[in-house]
Amino acid sequence: MTNRIALVLGLIIVCALVLDYVYFGTEHIVFLGKKLAELIEWLAFWR
Repeated sequence: MTNRIALVLGLIIVCALVLDYVYFGTEHIVFLGKKLAELIEWLAFWR
């Protein structure tokens, strides 16, 4: 994974967290955390 891809993925994750907090409060951050863990596992598989 290049630095550019890692930066883009990081920005997408941060934007998703900020949008979730702004629109829905903190209830959905746990759900997003679980999905992030699944995404990391999936990306590790393709490594």
